[in-house]
Amino acid sequence: MNPLTGRERISNIMQRKPVDRIGIMEHFWGDTQKKWTADGHLAADENLADHFGFDIELSWAFNLMADIDMEPEVVEETDEVMLVRDGNGALLRRHKLHDTTPEHVDFRVKDRAGWEAYVKPLLTPDARRIDFTAYRKAKAHAAANNRFFCWSGVNVFESMHPVCGHEYMLMGMALDPNWVKDMVETYTDLCLQLQEILFAAEGYPDGIWFYEDMGFKGRPFMSPAMYREIIQPGHKRTMDFAHSHGLPVTMHSCGFVEPLLPSMMEAGIDCLQVIEVKAGMDLLKLYREFGDRLSFMGGIDVRTLYTNDRDIIDRELGDKIPTVKGNFGYVLHSDHSIPNTVEYDTYRYFVDTGLAMGTYA
Repeated sequence: MNPLTGRERISNIMQRKPVDRIGIMEHFWGDTQKKWTADGHLAADENLADHFGFDIELSWAFNLMADIDMEPEVVEETDEVMLVRDGNGALLRRHKLHDTTPEHVDFRVKDRAGWEAYVKPLLTPDARRIDFTAYRKAKAHAAANNRFFCWSGVNVFESMHPVCGHEYMLMGMALDPNWVKDMVETYTDLCLQLQEILFAAEGYPDGIWFYEDMGFKGRPFMSPAMYREIIQPGHKRTMDFAHSHGLPVTMHSCGFVEPLLPSMMEAGIDCLQVIEVKAGMDLLKLYREFGDRLSFMGGIDVRTLYTNDRDIIDRELGDKIPTVKGNFGYVLHSDHSIPNTVEYDTYRYFVDTGLAMGTYA
């Protein structure tokens, strides 16, 4: 087969049709790009998709903060951290010296009453929530480089927990499920309304990429029954909209989500990403069970890259790539973002070796 463009390759991978090689995509912590730039491997503000030849380009174009006019309020600050209240009424501790997810401290919304009073009335499809310029530029850049272009953003689970935190959200699922169902429906409506506005103005992407971290180590945040009753309806509506326009859906989820996967597939996902090994996810097991119906991206243990040991990386890639490329439905990606402890030459070796193993005769 002649070499395909990234756009052609990912389109085929999403449908498990023959390709020349597996795909390639990656996420990085911001500290990593800074270090590699300081070390002289990257130009200032260089596009990593250009540098490494990724097949996919993303654009995060929506702001789902409840109060989009509120300036974040710094409540407390030290040399290392800031305690900030944001437009969702959430109080979050953010680190200043390195990239990490924020620590949940407190939330104004803790139940249905708080949701209805402080947040729900603000979630209107205001065009100011959309970064039309960023989407337009990313779409044009992807087209110029023949990459598969995805609108990216959060789905309902990742929309809710910034408002009320995981604990209150999960207690709500058990004790007041109709409240959480109302949040799901509200965020589903908002996502679809904003997508319609954006795509009417700037054109459709090649695919949709949802971030939806629904698991932690060894377990999902909810039972499969709770997923089907509360979360799946929102997933299905957003994915039905995507599929009605011929757009395949990739869903990212950190944590252990294997028990939810059959219902996620019923909702309409076409590709599962990131398949986190340390949480208990097993790429080979998932491939054997679902690889004829689902594409995969990730599942390569990023901790092997932490070692900067090429023999260890060879074993990890060699144990997985020759198998999971079998149905033409795999994209090379670590199982988490690349930290700055991974040397540039290590990551370059990972890409080159993985793609060599993933090339079809």
